[in-house]
Amino acid sequence: MVARREWARLTGELSKLGLITHLDRGALATYCGAYAMWAEAMEQIQKFGTMVKSPTGYPIQSPYLAIANRQAEIMMRIASEFGFTPASRSRISLPPQDQLPLFDGEDGES
Repeated sequence: MVARREWARLTGELSKLGLITHLDRGALATYCGAYAMWAEAMEQIQKFGTMVKSPTGYPIQSPYLAIANRQAEIMMRIASEFGFTPASRSRISLPPQDQLPLFDGEDGES
């Protein structure tokens, strides 16, 4: 559900800017999946903290912290490709309006 909401939010924004095509589906789906796992891990970190007790009673780093960090890395790599960060947005140039969209859905795919 979290991934679907993020998908809808991002595709809406990217579509407005003319920055998304059918070819972007896999990368954007990967981003949304990573976002959902990151959000779930962050919920658990908020609930249990960054340190938890091991089965033997010693404090250890929460396994959710490693999950959150890894998903954040994935998200940031993909985010830079789509212009989700201020620095990456400055490097994106839009094609002239008469060239958008290259394909207007004539193939029947959505």
